[in-house]
Amino acid sequence: MSMFELTGKVALVTGARRGMGKAHALALARQGAKVAVTDVDKKECEAVVEEIKKSGGEAVALRLDVSEGREVDSVFSETIKTFGRLDILVNNAGIYFSKPALELSEEDFERMLSVNLKGQFLCAQRAAREMAKNKWGRIINIASVASGQTGVGIAGGAHYTASKGGVIGMSETLAIEWAPLGITVNVVGPGAIDTPMVGAAQIPKAAFDAMIARIPLKRMGRPEEISAAVVFLASEEASYVTGATLFVDGGWLAA
Repeated sequence: MSMFELTGKVALVTGARRGMGKAHALALARQGAKVAVTDVDKKECEAVVEEIKKSGGEAVALRLDVSEGREVDSVFSETIKTFGRLDILVNNAGIYFSKPALELSEEDFERMLSVNLKGQFLCAQRAAREMAKNKWGRIINIASVASGQTGVGIAGGAHYTASKGGVIGMSETLAIEWAPLGITVNVVGPGAIDTPMVGAAQIPKAAFDAMIARIPLKRMGRPEEISAAVVFLASEEASYVTGATLFVDGGWLAA
């Protein structure tokens, strides 16, 4: 059997209609996993599913707002009904909008944490309940280099960095609690990745150039380069890795 083989496994990817989430779904499918492609726009998810099917894979598109508990439960149940099980969860769904901390409203803060942190918890909890039945599971949560204690802050992103720091702290605790259930919980912390979300952030050119200058590889990463880490953590080869955060950042944090 080749390394990182996922044939027979079922994966659910959140925020999978574009960017990193789409890359994760495609990468998991290439390794043989059946994939539930979920996001708030089902039509865009269906385009990803078609791409997977054209390559000989199996996938289903489902609309999911991860901040809504009832919707999470319904979509996970539908995935299990379709494929018979759930083995891998990639918690990729996230939002970002820039606003100075002094201007952040309570609603702004709650919106960010509702999707980026609460949403990851709701999905992880629902996934773990199913994975425990088979004593095997892989939960991969997506955070960021800007997550606290890394020396990377984002002006205008206090609510975002708080959510991503929370993801790491939460994941370490879940890894401890769920290890006896055969479930590993890990985090991938991307650096500057070329995605639609980054484009939408409209970073001023001077700030963007300064960011790239800090990265030893002198470029942004590609979504597929994050997906490689996701596939590893989803595989049997990562069976002794849990509670870890793998930063994929072009050397940013080492500089």
